[in-house]
Amino acid sequence: MRWEEVQERFPNEWVVLEATKAHSEEGKRYIEEVVVIDKFDDSTAALRRYSELHKKDPHREYCFFHTSRSALVARERYVGVRGPR
Repeated sequence: MRWEEVQERFPNEWVVLEATKAHSEEGKRYIEEVVVIDKFDDSTAALRRYSELHKKDPHREYCFFHTSRSALVARERYVGVRGPR
């Protein structure tokens, strides 16, 4: 699903997503297609759900955003010897 579709189906909500198509460019992650996992009214609940999913399967690309954002662009996270920072 593209971001515009998510915004239309879930207006003014926090959504937990799995990125199915994305690319990196100049330190930013551009997410092109997603699967909506869950929706929430507040960011705390969305963060909690994201954390649960990430702990279960850290190799999948989960994220959460508010649908008021104009685009799905995130800061790239680098993983080093000690893990994500």
